[in-house]
Amino acid sequence: MRKRKPKIRVIAPDPRYQDQMVTKFVNNIMRRGKKNTAYKLFYDAMEIVKSRANDNEHEIWQRALSNVTPQVEVRSRRIGGATFQIPTEIHPSRKLSIGMKWLIKFASQRSGKGMAEKLAAEVIAAAKGEGAAVKKKEDTHRMAEANKAFAHFKV
Repeated sequence: MRKRKPKIRVIAPDPRYQDQMVTKFVNNIMRRGKKNTAYKLFYDAMEIVKSRANDNEHEIWQRALSNVTPQVEVRSRRIGGATFQIPTEIHPSRKLSIGMKWLIKFASQRSGKGMAEKLAAEVIAAAKGEGAAVKKKEDTHRMAEANKAFAHFKV
């Protein structure tokens, strides 16, 4: 028998936008427990977004996050000696965490000076429906669509 589900932790909203999603995002940026550094990096990136886009930076960030959040993913399943890529729906909390991780990952891979600069550039690109993180989402959806014939196997 499996253990019971862990209690869901209450995440405090961030000081500037009063948004729990921002705190989760900052927690994903954070390295070696340096949360203040992660907050500074995020807020610096938001300042850059504000100066470049001339719009509410928080809304732009939310739009970017929704644009990189995948709806389906493919999971490998071995059936009779062959490995199939089976498309599956993603749990809402996992969707968000994948989206956040992709946004941060592809921001760090960008060329530019400083992580705040890179993150700002990736957020602006994602809000427009461009950038590497959005491409990753589209590739994932395309792969799920291509393997729709195996959906009946279910993981």
